[in-house]
Amino acid sequence: MQIEHLSLTHFRNYARLELSLPAGQPVLLVGANAQGKTSLLEAIYYLATAKSPYTQSDRQLIHWRAENDPVPVARVSGEIISRRKARVRLEITLALEKTPEGEPRLRKIVRINGVDKRVMDLIGLLNVVLFLPRDLTLIEGAPSDRRRFIDDTLSQMDATYVEALALYEKVLPQRNALLRRIADGAASVRELPFWDEKLIASGSIIVAGRQKFLRELEYEAQRAHHDLTGRRETLTLRYQPSFAPTTGGAGQMSFDALGLDLHRELTPDQIAPQFADQLQRDQREAIHRGMTQSGPHRDELRLLINNRDVGQYGSRGQSRTAVLAFKLAELAWMRDHIGEWPVLLLDEVAAELDAARRAYLLDRIDGATQTLMTTTEMDIFTPEFRQRAAIWQVNEGQIETGE
Repeated sequence: MQIEHLSLTHFRNYARLELSLPAGQPVLLVGANAQGKTSLLEAIYYLATAKSPYTQSDRQLIHWRAENDPVPVARVSGEIISRRKARVRLEITLALEKTPEGEPRLRKIVRINGVDKRVMDLIGLLNVVLFLPRDLTLIEGAPSDRRRFIDDTLSQMDATYVEALALYEKVLPQRNALLRRIADGAASVRELPFWDEKLIASGSIIVAGRQKFLRELEYEAQRAHHDLTGRRETLTLRYQPSFAPTTGGAGQMSFDALGLDLHRELTPDQIAPQFADQLQRDQREAIHRGMTQSGPHRDELRLLINNRDVGQYGSRGQSRTAVLAFKLAELAWMRDHIGEWPVLLLDEVAAELDAARRAYLLDRIDGATQTLMTTTEMDIFTPEFRQRAAIWQVNEGQIETGE
C-alpha cells in the first residue's frame, strides 16, 4: 500500500501543497520545529481515519489564512495504490459554514473517487501506523492511553467495531445521566433496561474485538521483543476487562488469568449475558455514584516482561524496548490482515531511541513499507541510511524534495 500523490489546501501550516511520494524508499522530513513536518504526517493520518491524532477539534486543522474567506475550507486528498483496491482517490474537506443564526458550524465532507461517502466508508482504503514520542510512555501512561491505542488500530480495520464503539460512547453518558436522575429521585430504575440493552450489545462487541486483537498482537510483539533482547526476555500482554467474562460463564478460564490464552476466543454472544449480570450487580453502587461501574470504558491493558509488570517493575530501557516491540507488532499485525504493508509514519521517534533500538527499527522498516519520518537532527542517522532515504527539507509550510 502506498500514497502516490498527496494534495493539501489550507491544512495546518500548508496553504497549498502538491507532493508525489516515492515507493520503496523511506522519506526523511528534516527541519526545525513548527515548520510543517508533523502537519504532513497528520494530514496522511487524517486522510486514513478522518480524525487527528493531535487535536480533538477539526476546526484547528484549517489554516489561519483561510479565516477571512467567506467559507473557510481545508482539504486533504490523496491517490492511493493498494493490492486490494488497485487505485483510489480519497478526499476530506472541512468547511466552516454559518448557520442561519450566524453561528459557525464545521462540516466534514468525505469523497471516494469523487463520490460523497460516509466516514465509515474510509475503513481499509488507506491503512497507517503512527508512532509518536508519547507512545514511548504508553506503559506508564493512563489506561485510557492504552485503550485509545487499541481503538485507533481496530477502527482502521473493523467496521463492526467502529459502529459498536460509536454506539457505546453515545449510550454511556446517557446512561450515566439517567443514573444521576435516579439517585435524585427524578427518574425510575425501570428506565435502565433500555440503555443497558444498548450498552451490553455494543460493549460485548468491543470486549470480544479487543481480546482477539490483543491475542494476535501478542504473538508479533513477542517475536520483536525476543529479537531486541536476544531472547533473554519474554513480553506478554494482559488484557483486564472491568468484568471477567469466562468461556463457560461460571468462572473457568477467566480473563484475569496472567497473560492471554492464545487458544481461546470469546464471542460477543458469550460475553453479553455476563456483562448484563455485572451491570445488575453494580446497579446499586452505580446509582449511588452516578456512573457506570463496569464496561469497556474501564478496561486495562498491561505489558509484562518475564511475568513482571513493566509499568511497575521495569527499567526505562525495558519500557522503551517493550513499546518498540508493541508498535512493530501493530505494523506486522496490520500487514497480516490486509495482505500488504500499511504506511508507516514516525514523528520524531528516532531521536527518542538509543542507537541500538534506532538501528533495529530502521532495519525492520527499510524497504518493507512506505515510510515517512520527521527529524530535527540529521546526524542521528547513519550515512548508509541517509544514502538510501529521500531527504526533504521542510520550511514554513514548503517542502524541498531535491528533485
